[in-house]
Amino acid sequence: MGRRNASTDNENFSFVSNVVKYLLFFFNFIFWVISMVMISIGLYARMEKHAEAVTAYMSVDPTILLLVVGVLIFFLTFCGCVGSLRENICLLRTFSICLIIIFLLQLAIGVLGFIFSDKARIKVTEVINKAIVHYRDDLDLQNLIDFGQKQFNCCGAVSFKDWTQNMYFNCTLENPSQERCSVPFSCCLLRKDEAIINRKCGQGKQDLDYLEAGDFIYTNGCIDKLVNWIHSNLFLLGGIVLGLAIPQLVGILLSQILLNQIKDQIELQKYNLHRS
Repeated sequence: MGRRNASTDNENFSFVSNVVKYLLFFFNFIFWVISMVMISIGLYARMEKHAEAVTAYMSVDPTILLLVVGVLIFFLTFCGCVGSLRENICLLRTFSICLIIIFLLQLAIGVLGFIFSDKARIKVTEVINKAIVHYRDDLDLQNLIDFGQKQFNCCGAVSFKDWTQNMYFNCTLENPSQERCSVPFSCCLLRKDEAIINRKCGQGKQDLDYLEAGDFIYTNGCIDKLVNWIHSNLFLLGGIVLGLAIPQLVGILLSQILLNQIKDQIELQKYNLHRS
């Protein structure tokens, strides 16, 4: 009789919570929709680019980053959505393990970036210089660089002279471009009362020395400006990192709770089958 009561108690207390199940589903469904939007925008933007430039500058193409992140989120949220609805242990375990790996990678990148700040600085400089080289090849990349230079009041990676790496802005005498030895308009010092932006305001400014150029354009590179901004906004960056970490930790927690409940339910069914 005591064993029968114990079995009855197990039946009463071992169950899969619908609250956890559907909370995990809706949590993943929201990010699944976001991933579909990201993939759609990325594919559209990529297809609009010139065919000959498809593989020329993939490492600095913003649409590639959008597509990669979108596909990754789509895969994870698919595992989470289907795994929670179907109570599939394999999909839920895949979802949980992938989230743990991504979280640990983000943590490792942050720690290594802080410890090896000089090497991280060199790597970021290389990426910016490569983006400068392909500035006129991709409108998305061009808009991103212009936004960054205007936002941080900077020009180039280390200095405004970096723009000579671009074939259109190159300062060599053999360069036939009308933009020879110039810098993009986003480097220019714009007056607040200036109603119309003069997009040729950077014409020939690389021929000037730093003091002379400083009257017309930003001469400091974006690397130093970015580092200073990071040091001045550590609390903001900490909030952003926390905001990215919380959904991951919530997903890991919910998936682990649901996994344990499903396993307990399976064990209970095996126990009842054995008892019968």
